[in-house]
Amino acid sequence: GKATKVSQYLISLDKEYEGTVELGKVTDTQDADGEMMETRPVPPLTEAEIKAAIQGFLGDQYQTPPMYSAIKIDGVPLYKSARKGEDIEREARFIRVMSWELTRLALPQFDFRMRVTKGTYVRTLAHDLGQKLGCGAHLAALRRTATDKFNVAQALTIEQIQAMTLPEIEKRLIAPRDAVPSIAL
Repeated sequence: GKATKVSQYLISLDKEYEGTVELGKVTDTQDADGEMMETRPVPPLTEAEIKAAIQGFLGDQYQTPPMYSAIKIDGVPLYKSARKGEDIEREARFIRVMSWELTRLALPQFDFRMRVTKGTYVRTLAHDLGQKLGCGAHLAALRRTATDKFNVAQALTIEQIQAMTLPEIEKRLIAPRDAVPSIAL
């Protein structure tokens, strides 16, 4: 209904993710769905070394979007050009990495939690971190856990919703005016 009109405001909010980076393997898409381009040995990195490398990615910066993205150049999504083997020049975009925490280390992988602005390609951060560490990397798994004040911990499963009565469901619904930032109203 009319509430779908507020989605444009929600997508522009900060995001929080949890995921896994796999070191030593570089893919063409910078994630686990891509084709393996290169494998390199992973040095016996310590948690402190990885955390120190991550620190260099915190804050304001410009990021060049990956070729495998939906960004359109001259009306053509980049991923279509990438599939043809083309490499199109892309303009770097402003992003901010507010936090990036290593939550578990089990080489060659590590888990993380991060908070970033809209438009940040987490898989590109994983790729760039692998380059910085000298062994390459790709994003092995990713899950968005929050968009601004909306956290996955507040979510209900389909089964939970199906077990609820209509009045119970209505109590859980968020009014559009309460969902969007006050500047959007």
